[in-house]
Amino acid sequence: MNDRYKSIAAPSEGLYKDNGSRFIALAYPVREETEIKEILSSVKKKYYDARHHCYAYRLGLKGDIFRANDDGEPSSSAGKPIFNQLLSYGLSDILVIVVRYFGGIKLGIPGLIRAYKSATADAIENGEIIEKTAERDYVLEFGYMEINQVMKTIKDMGLSPLSQEFGMTCRMTVPVRLGLCNAFEKSVSEIGGCHFEKK
Repeated sequence: MNDRYKSIAAPSEGLYKDNGSRFIALAYPVREETEIKEILSSVKKKYYDARHHCYAYRLGLKGDIFRANDDGEPSSSAGKPIFNQLLSYGLSDILVIVVRYFGGIKLGIPGLIRAYKSATADAIENGEIIEKTAERDYVLEFGYMEINQVMKTIKDMGLSPLSQEFGMTCRMTVPVRLGLCNAFEKSVSEIGGCHFEKK
């Protein structure tokens, strides 16, 4: 199973200028839609005086969670060109917001498409493209008697717990790459007293 895909390592910026209008592209690595809402809200506050805050994002191994938004620009003149750059570079788990400051001269639809596309490409080029592994989080619950077996299974598979809670029972969240999920489930099922839940 191919569980590798490309994203960006850290936030990056790009810029495109045309006839006095400035297009500031802000690219962010993201994992889920709740994160996207928070980033959008913070960008709108920071660039409150901008005319438009257009964006596109793709999430997941195959990029099958996605959205493109024109934010008041003519239909498909902003969000779609941003999104098409994400496709062109083969990126997922990424959000790009392009903030537009209007320069007083209308650019027309071809001009807008070029501007949003170019600003997005600049932000991507200014960032570091990395290869990521698609993972699924598992929540394990087990008793103290099973802790050594659970830790050995995790270590043998080259995994690391994301979080651990030790109370009346032990609870642990473990990210597992998609290609190892079946083997992980089989190994954990063989430990008596250990239960797992996929997130």
